[in-house]
Amino acid sequence: MRVVRKLCIVTALAGWVALTPVSKGACADSGASVPSTSLSADQVVDNLVRRNQERSEALLHSEATRVYRLVYHGFPGDREAEMTVKATYNSPSSKEFKVVSQSGSKLIQDRVFKKLLEGEKEAAQPKINSRSQLNRDNYDFELMGFEPSPAGGQYVLRVSPKSRSKYVYRGKVWVDGSDFAVTRIEAEPSQNPSFWTKTNAIHHEYKKVGIFWLPARNESVSYIRLGGRATLTIEYQDYRVVDARTVLTSGDAPAPR
Repeated sequence: MRVVRKLCIVTALAGWVALTPVSKGACADSGASVPSTSLSADQVVDNLVRRNQERSEALLHSEATRVYRLVYHGFPGDREAEMTVKATYNSPSSKEFKVVSQSGSKLIQDRVFKKLLEGEKEAAQPKINSRSQLNRDNYDFELMGFEPSPAGGQYVLRVSPKSRSKYVYRGKVWVDGSDFAVTRIEAEPSQNPSFWTKTNAIHHEYKKVGIFWLPARNESVSYIRLGGRATLTIEYQDYRVVDARTVLTSGDAPAPR
């Protein structure tokens, strides 16, 4: 039973990364421009921070279906589970989740998935949210290069947190050269979530929905000191968003929920 409890802790912490990067997932296109490869790191970061703030303020409401999957292989035995959730966000900091279905390990459902949802609601609160924002208060930035992309090009930044906490990470982020929105993240937590985990790898992808860039797929892989591996994935589907600029134009506000 003691070993099972250790597995609980390890797999729960493997999912921590769902809480941190670009906390609202709201990076919008407020007017496309031709990407420039000659911008400095400071200019890229200035644009990223400014546009993120503008677009975060523009996101009044969003809904999405999420599919959580966790697979563990290793000692003392393999386990897996899946949960489908309807997620609702209302500006400025309200998040609600409704479980639609769940299957597999009851241990993972109760000790991992539900803890993830509780932690995300907590992390959305302004005081905590400010500590995870991708800005100069929380990170140092280094421009690594400019890469081609289907949209025309993207900057690659190395990010290093200024403090160690479960809300920040170190690694690389890709920033769209026109929208100045994060499109991809490859990183690791700045603070090891648990003694029982050796390494944790974070892989996040974003997609454009209307004028916003929103999470498309998150994956975190944790390697366990006892020899196991826990892989958590979150798939985001069926987005519906309400943009403040659309509301101002049409005069229609989202229905209260």
